[in-house]
Amino acid sequence: MALTDLQVKKAKASDKPQKLSDGGGLYLLVQPNGAKYWRLKYRFAGVEKLLALGVYPDVSLLDARERREKARKLLANEADPGAVKKAQKEASVAVIENSFEIVAREWFMKHAPNWADTHSCKVIRRLEVDAFPWIGARPIGEITAPELLAMLRRVESRGALDTAHRVHQNCGQVFRYAIATGRAQRDPSTDLRGALPPPNRQHYPTITDPKAIGELLRAIDGYSGTYSTRYALRLAPMLFVRPSELRKAEWCEFNLDKAEWRIPAKRMKMNALHIVPLSTQAVAILRELYCISGAGKYVFPSARTTTKPMSDNTINAALHRLGYKGEFVGHGFRHMASTLLNEQGWNRDAIERQLAHAERDGVRAAYNYAEYLPERKRMMQHWADYLDKLEAGADVIPLHKTA
Repeated sequence: MALTDLQVKKAKASDKPQKLSDGGGLYLLVQPNGAKYWRLKYRFAGVEKLLALGVYPDVSLLDARERREKARKLLANEADPGAVKKAQKEASVAVIENSFEIVAREWFMKHAPNWADTHSCKVIRRLEVDAFPWIGARPIGEITAPELLAMLRRVESRGALDTAHRVHQNCGQVFRYAIATGRAQRDPSTDLRGALPPPNRQHYPTITDPKAIGELLRAIDGYSGTYSTRYALRLAPMLFVRPSELRKAEWCEFNLDKAEWRIPAKRMKMNALHIVPLSTQAVAILRELYCISGAGKYVFPSARTTTKPMSDNTINAALHRLGYKGEFVGHGFRHMASTLLNEQGWNRDAIERQLAHAERDGVRAAYNYAEYLPERKRMMQHWADYLDKLEAGADVIPLHKTA
């Protein structure tokens, strides 16, 4: 006799499992703990088998009967319902494991240890905000170029064109990783070249007029803030490293007797050791500073605690106080040095190496940190001397370096 909804609902547990039959091989299994499971007993190729159809009440009596009929149709077509269910489950798992988000996170975990923390945080943040909500659950091998473009258009529509280009680049890296690991056949991001407008490159505010640079250096010399900020401001023009590299500098990285600062790869944007030759002026400033902060880890400790470096906005805030808001930022020292050193005739490759700009060949970058080092040492001393003359108010400075 077929079951009723009321019988299923009121079925009580006993000290042994109970089977309440609904006919056609379908029955409700009531366990001693009160749990109720739908089961279907059937024969395939002369062998008796059992198929789980779900748990009551999540699967109602009507649902269980519908699943029984689907299984009977498979049997009528000489297919094993149990084998079909297993194959479907495996296919679902494969889809999840090969989703864009799963592959992207796997790619990220492979590469993040070789990136600077700030870079890795930006990469995963872009993917989580701008990619995963739209294509994260999609099988990576099925994502099309139009689908990818629609996702990038959403980023572009909020005015974040540069971010859209970076998301495009990161997605391409994920697709290429999927191809290499056998989970995709091609990279649809390559079909989108030219689909987005070129990014609007906004250069950091800087100063390249020698007279104006002299005024800036004299303003810095008169800065009356904390000692960490004063010394960082004095060194920033001479060393022209990235602001994050300067503020996180550690005393263990310096060899003042050798007049050299070696920034470890883990703190560099391109993950390669970087050597900064120190001019006599820079060494003198650092020796002064060592008497103040040398007992701690950081060269420029935070004003609140010596266990942390100064904050990332300290230099810019100080420049604002000096009257340069909107006219100059800490990163501008790099463009200032690059522009004038090129004008003065220094080797462009030596300048680029000293700026630690991106090396297309990552392996080459890892081993060529000392490239042009003798010339870079001469250049850094020349640059510090040049800045001294500008600060002193020199009227005429030769554009070309002397032999």
